Amino acid sequence: MNNGAKVFVADSISKVYTMGDVKVHALRNISFAIESGEYVAIMGPSGSGKSTLMHIMGCLDRPTSGSLYLRGKDISSLADGELAEIRNAEIGFVFQNFNLLPNISILENVELPMLYAGVPPKERRERAVQALEMVGLGNRLHHKPSEVSGGQRQRASIARAVVNRPAIVLADEPTGNLDSATGAEIMELFDELNAKGNTIILVTHERDVAEHASRIIHILDGEIARVEIRTGTNGSGEQGWEAVEA
Repeated sequence: MNNGAKVFVADSISKVYTMGDVKVHALRNISFAIESGEYVAIMGPSGSGKSTLMHIMGCLDRPTSGSLYLRGKDISSLADGELAEIRNAEIGFVFQNFNLLPNISILENVELPMLYAGVPPKERRERAVQALEMVGLGNRLHHKPSEVSGGQRQRASIARAVVNRPAIVLADEPTGNLDSATGAEIMELFDELNAKGNTIILVTHERDVAEHASRIIHILDGEIARVEIRTGTNGSGEQGWEAVEA
């Protein structure tokens, strides 16, 4: 199976959690592919399996069965250390709850992924400053997360996600804790990252957030319910979408 031309290929992925005598099927034979540079939304209600899928794609979990290929390599059964190396080198994460350490500055938070990657201190500082300036936080470098707004904390988490220059950015409900105006500003940042060549994969239950992507994969009860692709604007200037084969 030659999947080297794709960023991700999911081949019949299932995930089953065992809770006592009960087996919970979070994912059921999910298959899809994501191209390099694509902007994809994974959309579904709470409990649909979308976050489980994100965790598997982010090398935070493994499927119970099936295979996940990253740039043609089957990563489904790699050891924890190998998965950690892939996470740090290939993937940037943005979370709904920001996941910033509260007792250090925003600048130091953004430096952390490079510390784990062994980047020298001077270069760490320079790249962290550049990343924070890119997201409009050049004047908040030495503030702690509690000293800035929710939108600024999410901007800082985006800077942290891209500071190691990953090709792939995974975002799990990135606007979930933000008001609508601030959420729109955050989505503009993802649009800009995609325009620069990053592969963006975001999990959301909000249609207006999903419509920033060029393809929407709808998950329901652990299965792909349908897939839509962007078709351009109609005569009224509204964005058009077309259902396609999963």
